[in-house]
Amino acid sequence: MAYVTDHNDPRSRAVVVPHYSSLNFINPNFPLNYHPQGLVPLGFALNPAVVAQIELYRSISLQQLINDEGLVPSQEEEQRRNVVIWKLKVIVMEWIKNVACLRRLPENHIRAASATILTYGSYGLGVHNAESDIDALCVGPWFASLTEHFFIVLHDMLAKRVEVSDIHCVKDAKVPLMRFKFEGISIDLPYAQLKVATVPENVDILNSMFLNGIDETSWKSLSGVRANNSILQLVPDIKIFQELLRCVKLWAKRRGVYGNLFGFFGGVHLAVLSAFICQRNPNVKLIVLVSIFFKTFAFWPWPTPVILQGSMLPRHHPETRSPMPIQLPCSHEYCHSNITTSTFLKIRYEFRRGYRHIQDLLKAQFNWRNLFEPYPYAKNYQNFLKITLSTCKEDELADWVGWVKSRFRSLLVKLEELHASCDPNPTEYSDTSLQDPNVVFYWGLIVSKSDDVDLDLVQKEFKKNLGTGFKGPTGKITISIIQTSQLPKNLQHVDTHLVLSNPTQLVPTYLGFGGGPGHPSVGFIS
Repeated sequence: MAYVTDHNDPRSRAVVVPHYSSLNFINPNFPLNYHPQGLVPLGFALNPAVVAQIELYRSISLQQLINDEGLVPSQEEEQRRNVVIWKLKVIVMEWIKNVACLRRLPENHIRAASATILTYGSYGLGVHNAESDIDALCVGPWFASLTEHFFIVLHDMLAKRVEVSDIHCVKDAKVPLMRFKFEGISIDLPYAQLKVATVPENVDILNSMFLNGIDETSWKSLSGVRANNSILQLVPDIKIFQELLRCVKLWAKRRGVYGNLFGFFGGVHLAVLSAFICQRNPNVKLIVLVSIFFKTFAFWPWPTPVILQGSMLPRHHPETRSPMPIQLPCSHEYCHSNITTSTFLKIRYEFRRGYRHIQDLLKAQFNWRNLFEPYPYAKNYQNFLKITLSTCKEDELADWVGWVKSRFRSLLVKLEELHASCDPNPTEYSDTSLQDPNVVFYWGLIVSKSDDVDLDLVQKEFKKNLGTGFKGPTGKITISIIQTSQLPKNLQHVDTHLVLSNPTQLVPTYLGFGGGPGHPSVGFIS
């Protein structure tokens, strides 16, 4: 914060306004005779009325962008999702009483039997939009098992409903779940089995009483709900936290640093980072929080962990080897992370790019859309790693793609061992020239001039990794290196409605690998 006076009024008193020296409005690094538009030389005070007017205009324009991008669902869409959750709860209550009958429990136990649905992820945090999936957790009592009652009895009940389509079980995931559409809304539904006789509708999953004796699978299934609830309890203002998180998620998706399976941030990582900024800066406007967010993490001394105030003290365990450790607020553990050396450097660069753009916040030419400009993969890379996944049957493709994506980190690490750096574009494409159902990924590839990537070795080792643990029908995978000119036209096209007339060009350059995140030697330079 800074004390400033209105020089147009000699009787005015000094007032407190946000300190914008870090945003280049008053920057001690500039010479005193340097007066570009929007800068005031050091030693001159700001007119608080002008600052307030600019802040108001920036706030309105940011809110307009949030609305234009559809980040906030309409009341009708919100009601639609509420109805879906209510219907799921009714189905689950019917299911658990059926299971109690199958288990031949006493009549009074059958009447008292209950289970519930808890939401988490973007929907649970209140930052979903009309296109978001719903992450919902089914929580049941001791007598309802995962394999026999959840994946069979509940699955069959859902499959018979006219509202339900595309239902299938994902049993091989770290968190086993059912995936389906309910009235057109995609639902991911894992299961947690508590060692209690009945589960209250709004069970407090942070209460240790409900966690005694549960198995590891149930513990993993509960982690998302527990993290969400903890974050919402720890932030000083839920609404401002939600607004900041919406902006941060839009930035991460547009700039290609969102997707935990691809070595980038997952939703829980961004939620903790946003909550961290909100805790440190209560009663601050959204536009200032966005500025502080990028300033904080552009220069964060990684691998120092990010830990929310009021969280449990972390224990040392293997996850602390992550280059960007972020603690789960509800436990002693850190958020699961697939970040590698190359993806760490991409994330750090994007933080610093965001910081550079947000420094212009009080300049006349500032535009929020520049911050959220889509990452121009086709402009930034000469070579791409093309990963083609296919199956003979359409209904087998989703499971195969999901399994391969869960193993992408090993592919990234292997490429880094061969002195190649990848920028994994999380977007899924389709190759229309292939007859089989398929999904294609195009990753920006940076290789040294002296070394060529041994693709045969890469494919052989990655296929070996894929063959371990997968129980579903195995599909095909082909990995090749292509040039930018061979990309599909929709990937070469830049979304020009978000690009300014003179956008900053980000030119990725391979410089070789060095001593890890603390002393990186792979960089992205402008």
